[in-house]
Amino acid sequence: MDFEVQSEIGTLKKVLLHRPGLEIEQLSPRYLPEMLFEDIPWLKKIQEEHDAFAATLRSKGVEVWYYHDLLREVCRLEEARNELIDEVMRECRIGDEGLKGDVRRYLEALDPEKLAEVLITGLRKRELHPEDGSRLAHFIKDAHPFYINPLTNLYFARDPGAMIGRNLSINAMKAPARAREAKILEAIYRHHENFSQDPPELLYQPSDLDSIEGGDILVLGPDTVAVGCSERSSTEGIERLARRLLHRGYRTVLVIQIPFRREYMHLDTVLTMVDRDAFFVFPDIRRKVSMFRLTMQGDEELRVSPLDSLEEALKEALHLPAVRIIESGGDDDLTAAREQWNDSTNTLALAPGRVVTYDRNTASNEILRRNGIEVVEIEGSELVRGRGGPRCMSMPLLREEV
Repeated sequence: MDFEVQSEIGTLKKVLLHRPGLEIEQLSPRYLPEMLFEDIPWLKKIQEEHDAFAATLRSKGVEVWYYHDLLREVCRLEEARNELIDEVMRECRIGDEGLKGDVRRYLEALDPEKLAEVLITGLRKRELHPEDGSRLAHFIKDAHPFYINPLTNLYFARDPGAMIGRNLSINAMKAPARAREAKILEAIYRHHENFSQDPPELLYQPSDLDSIEGGDILVLGPDTVAVGCSERSSTEGIERLARRLLHRGYRTVLVIQIPFRREYMHLDTVLTMVDRDAFFVFPDIRRKVSMFRLTMQGDEELRVSPLDSLEEALKEALHLPAVRIIESGGDDDLTAAREQWNDSTNTLALAPGRVVTYDRNTASNEILRRNGIEVVEIEGSELVRGRGGPRCMSMPLLREEV
């Protein structure tokens, strides 16, 4: 079976990544907030770090797929090309019909490799029109420089989609800057030959509109999913996802509400599962979360039950007599906060008790080791500038059952 994820910690066998590309060089200080960045990575170094991350995964027996490769192959198919061009034309919101026609004709003339590149890297105004004086933007340099915005966040491949059991959630992204990421994944799912044989069942799609993102989805086991209610995933999206999961045989959806703040943008920035009975948690968050159990009463009505403690909620979800909560950062609040900002708790499980982390978070990595967790470190001085760690950068497609 090619697509199945029944837990957070089953041995990782197949993963989808995006290698940062020229879209990173479209970042500039003026547009950082719009593109959800606080800093600008150095392209050469971020690619080296990402290549080392992918090599680490391969060395552990993981098959690595890349967004750009799949997208390029999909762009060879006329139906998929047309769908993607239609989508990007809706997104770019050009009112001038003549200009809109120019952009469309430019895209339609591109070969598959170049079209895939533009869909990710974006389209600068100066690329479409030479310096012939035909557009005011050539003279007013403060104008927005893009007809098609770059997907600078795509290397955080976790968020556009999530495998939940044999189901694929193609997510409705909160920020307009990331909406096209999910549309690209949807085109890959619908048109790429890798998904033509025994594909996963579609659980959620961007047209559902209510926002939910992969960083807020943790597959705790075959019958239980945890979902973070965060600044990126809405209550409406969580309820819609929960109903569909519960109708497909899941027993419980555990909702963990976290503060709606940038540094806690997804649940997996403050809590990840690292072993059969163990979770790595940013200690400050334990005083700030609320938990709720979602179950079905009848065929359509959700039942929402508040829960008192994180430990009890996780223990119940995993059907265990006890769980271990390992706190990041040691006993020092400043160290914990600094390392959380650098994604100490955003671990990617390779297998039960074995995780990938950034090497820079020395205190948190040592705590994991002291608690019996094998830590596989990667360098991330440039990768972390986008505010995401190993889990954020990976979308598992296949894990072994635990």
